[in-house]
Amino acid sequence: MQFPSPLAKTGTAEDGISSAKAAFPRSSLLAVLVCWLLIVFDGYDLIVYGTVQSSLLNNTDWNLNKATLGTIGSMAFVGMLIGALLAGRLADALGRRRTILACAITFSVFTILCAFAPNATTFAGLRLLAGIGLGGLVPSANALAAELVPVRWRATAATLMMSGVPIGGSLAALTGIVLIPAFGWQSMFLVAAIALVVVVPLGFKYLPETLADHRLHADRSRAGFGTLLRPPYLGASILFAVVTLATLFAWYGLGTWLPNLMELAGYNLGSALTFALALNLGAVAGSAVTAWAGDRFGAVRSATAAAAIAAIALVVIISGPPVAVVYLMLILAGVGTHGTQALVIAAVAGHYPSHLRGTALGWALGVGRIGAVAAPQVGGLLLAAGLGVNSNFLAFAGAAAVAAVVLGVITAKVRTHHFA
Repeated sequence: MQFPSPLAKTGTAEDGISSAKAAFPRSSLLAVLVCWLLIVFDGYDLIVYGTVQSSLLNNTDWNLNKATLGTIGSMAFVGMLIGALLAGRLADALGRRRTILACAITFSVFTILCAFAPNATTFAGLRLLAGIGLGGLVPSANALAAELVPVRWRATAATLMMSGVPIGGSLAALTGIVLIPAFGWQSMFLVAAIALVVVVPLGFKYLPETLADHRLHADRSRAGFGTLLRPPYLGASILFAVVTLATLFAWYGLGTWLPNLMELAGYNLGSALTFALALNLGAVAGSAVTAWAGDRFGAVRSATAAAAIAAIALVVIISGPPVAVVYLMLILAGVGTHGTQALVIAAVAGHYPSHLRGTALGWALGVGRIGAVAAPQVGGLLLAAGLGVNSNFLAFAGAAAVAAVVLGVITAKVRTHHFA
């Protein structure tokens, strides 16, 4: 098939009809804002585990070690894999609104319960269940936003929507600096109550059901993973999934292990959390940069550059530069890893028709969660094997480099129109 170019500025014929209307209603803006707020809490709940790792290791009687910390860290991502695959399909079949609200309630409730876990097994199980909601929210919310935003703003909307993830991660790092010394690690998980009692009710009020139009009912029967894995979508579906897997390995590997890695490198907990803050603030700033670049140069080309920047930045950290350079490289790593993923989401949202959009996002993010599941495990195993802090940075740099290469292949397919 011919892969549209540039991806960031494309949409389906059906989308083109709706986008002809220049107006962006206030109701749509409020709905997108609610989705963004939920993604902020999604990002917080993802990164919060990285902020409490040291506390769980040193201040509990759970008999944890580096390997078991990695296993627990992977549990949320296993849940996210399940959630992304299920919710993307459900969002196309049953509607975005119901799926988004169900996911938000799920991750909020089980994150709160983590504060009361009596042992490591219960804690890991609660993280798994929270992960189902966390993984389902992002594809569902992005599918809804893609239908509410005019096509010409879709790449910008997707990248800015995904800025909620590192903003949530930044809030987790900042909150950890204040709450953990004063109230203990459990307080970090109670913050999720804000999403449950404030943002979820806003969702019930402002989120519309975009698939209510009778014209789409016939298409729902054709919305499935089997459709994605046949021409004309096969090539795009496989390559986008591989890119997402590699990118999420790098992003969530860093998100899970960075505070602990910096402590092992000789920094105290407060300093280690500021490095995590630099990574997440870089991702926030990168959302604006990649939104502009995606609209200006195309989502895939911009994502290729972002992934390469992340790989180079992480290699520089391995060389042992001054601390100021480490901060700068972590900012660039945040720009590159998260920016790549946001642009890939924009590309997927622009490539597939409306009745497949949620399923396609769920597929890419679901398969990509394999990388997110593997990253905490790999990081823990590398440390347990005595290979040192740099082994983690090298693994995450390698994943970013793989993403850049695969994105280069996608770019070549775009140019030659051989994509099936």
